[in-house]
This record gives sequence, C-alpha cells and structure tokens, in this order.
Amino acid sequence: MRKVSLSIMSAVLAFGIAACGGGSSGADGGAAHVTGGAGGSSGGGAVNGAVKIGVILPITGDAAPLGNQSKQAIQYAVDEINAKGGIKSLGGAKLELVIGDSQGNQQAAVSETVRLIDKEKVTLLTGAYQSGMTLPASQEAEKKNKIWFAGVPSDDVITTRGFKNVFRIADTSKMRVTSQINFMNDLKAKGTDIKTAALVYENSSWGQGVAKYWKEDLPKAGYQIILDEAYDRKATDLTPVANKVNGANPDVILMVSYVQDGTLLAKAFKQQKVTPKAFIATSGGTADVQFLKNAGEDALNWFDISAWEPDVSRPGSKELDQAFVQKFGGHPSGEQIKEYAAIYTIADALERAKSTDTEALRKALKETNIASGPTQIYTKKIHFNEQNTLPDPSLVMAQFQKVNGKVERVTVWPAADARQGSQMVFPYKPE
Repeated sequence: MRKVSLSIMSAVLAFGIAACGGGSSGADGGAAHVTGGAGGSSGGGAVNGAVKIGVILPITGDAAPLGNQSKQAIQYAVDEINAKGGIKSLGGAKLELVIGDSQGNQQAAVSETVRLIDKEKVTLLTGAYQSGMTLPASQEAEKKNKIWFAGVPSDDVITTRGFKNVFRIADTSKMRVTSQINFMNDLKAKGTDIKTAALVYENSSWGQGVAKYWKEDLPKAGYQIILDEAYDRKATDLTPVANKVNGANPDVILMVSYVQDGTLLAKAFKQQKVTPKAFIATSGGTADVQFLKNAGEDALNWFDISAWEPDVSRPGSKELDQAFVQKFGGHPSGEQIKEYAAIYTIADALERAKSTDTEALRKALKETNIASGPTQIYTKKIHFNEQNTLPDPSLVMAQFQKVNGKVERVTVWPAADARQGSQMVFPYKPE
C-alpha cells in the first residue's frame, strides 16, 4: 500500500477538518461532558480520551469487498479528524473505531451490535452497508438507546419505523428510483421511444425494496413492466435470467446487484447478446471499483445511478480522489464517499453536543445543518427531515465508457454534472 504524498495529504487534511464543528463548539474546548457507562441515556465510549464508534460491516462473506472498502473510507475520515485535534469540545478526544463483522448474516450483525454496546461500551454505531443487516442491527441499537448512523444502506424502511435513534445520510431506494425514471424521461426526449422495462434484481431486502418502488412508480410514469425477475445473489450462473430478459425484449433493463452477481449478469447479458436500448443499474455493487475490474467490457455502455463520481466537480473532490488513488490504488466509490461524509457528520454532532450522552447526540443530529467543509464532496447540505433522513442528496448518472482504451465511469447526467467533453452512448451499442 503506497503512502499518500505529503502535499496531497496536507491539502486534504486542511480541507477535511474545516466543518467538523459547527458554530463555537469546535474551538472552545471547555464545558466538555464525557459520560461513562453502557446503556440507558449515558453515552459510554469515551475512555482514556477516546470516543468509541462501533462499526458493523461485512468484513467477511460474499459482500466483504464492499465492507472492507467502507472500512477504508471510515478509517480515513477518522484519521483526518484525529490528526487535527479530535473532538475539541470534548477536550480533544480522539475517535476510535471498534469493528464488528456482520459476515453478511443478520444474526451475526445483531450479535456484534450487542457485543459492541455491552462489552466494548461504544458511544454510537454506524453501518452496516447492507440494508438487510442494518434493519435488525439498528433495531437492537434502538432497544439499547444507542444512536445508529447509516452511511450507505438505502432501504427506505430503515428510517420509517418511528425509531428515534436511527439516522441515515444515504440516498434512499425511493430517491434512486425517482432519479432513474427522470433519466429515462430525458432519454425519451432525445427521440428514442422507450415504453417497456424489465426488472432484474437480487432478492435480498435491498433488491426487493428497490423493485417495490419500480413497480409503483414506473406505471405512473407511463412505462410498462414486462418482466419482474428476482434472483439469488449467491447464484453461480445467471444465464437463465439473461435468457428470460432476451425473450421479453424490453426497451430498458433496470438492475440491482452486488459485485459478484452483477459481474455474472454482465457476462450473461453479453454472452446471450441481450441488447435493450439501455441498461440502468442502481449503484451498490455496480458502483464498486471491483465490479469495474471484474466486468470490464461486459458492462460497457451500461448506466449506473450514483451519489458521486471522480469527474464530478465538488469542493474537495479532486483532492480526496487523488489521495485515495495514491493510498488505496483506486478512485473512491460513491458508497465510500457517503461513509466518509457520515463520519464527518457524526464528528460535527459530537462537537455541538459536547457530550457522548445519547440524548445530547440525538438532539445535535436533529439540529445538523452543515453547508461547508468535507461533506460538500457528497452533497451541498447535510440536514435531516422528520424521519431522520437526508432529504435531498445530489445524484448523478454515470456510464461505463471506453476512454483511451480503458473502461471507466463517465458522468453523463444531469447536464450540469456531466464530464466536460463527454458524450452519452445511447441507444445501447454492444461492442
């Protein structure tokens, strides 16, 4: 692993810590209230000058590539914050991560949540990347009166259960579907008629949640669903799915997948010569750098909704992208950017709360209003609605295109965010 150059790291650090504290809370260093204990209303987690943050991710299992990349981004943000003095209103307390491995298994996600709260005495938790793991794990945190901050999980149900301690910075499945349909409408406006859609999705709670909104919203927008195909994401061959899609002959194929199954889909579609007018994916696995490496030209000219791309012009984006390339050997994914922004949002709340007490943290999170600093890489403003969800993330559409002989993600929509000089490939052209 290569080290980040001093000049780049300095630039990122200087930018990165700027918005960690809101108002006067970031600098006074006094009136810090660091509590002990584990459950109830006490904060716990601040031990020997550290605020312990529990992190539940799939470190092992078939979603491990995604979980470990999230861990990279979370640790990177923590290192930046600690390098600039930690949480100043808590006497310079450092952030300390305590990792729990969900293994992509609901039972493990819950048991690790219990362990981090009861034994590790964490102040709050974040995770768990997968919606299916986040739902039961965050419910356990709610029972134990601990904050759960979701950086990536998109299932709308996560923050519609009436829980007071669960917050989410990620774009929701509903938001992604709305953007996909807006994009389809814009494609139609280019003169190519689009009437029918095939839905192809992995059958976990995430895939089913996205499909629910497709089935509700596509007909309202005038599109006919001619195939509804859920599959087991642990399947080793998705050729039967590709054959069903070929038989239906849709104008658009809408997809939800993780890395491994997404790679198999791309291969099967290519081998079976599936040629819709557009392939449109829903981030997650297809937004991961490993998918790009694995699928390569099999996914050429696919579209994919995203919260961030390396070529999008946002404050601090170029510097962080360069630092990630040098440190980790690749561009950060949109999911990593959300994890990065989530940690800064947590740090901002800790600064303003001046406490690790759950009630104080909840109040601070509800009052969040960040409009500058590192979270600008993700979206213009971090704030939460009555469901503790960010209501207006900035979404873009990327396309897998060949640039100088190499397949990469190119931002093509909306026009204001499109890469300068880029040209969308539409209708789909197999190469």
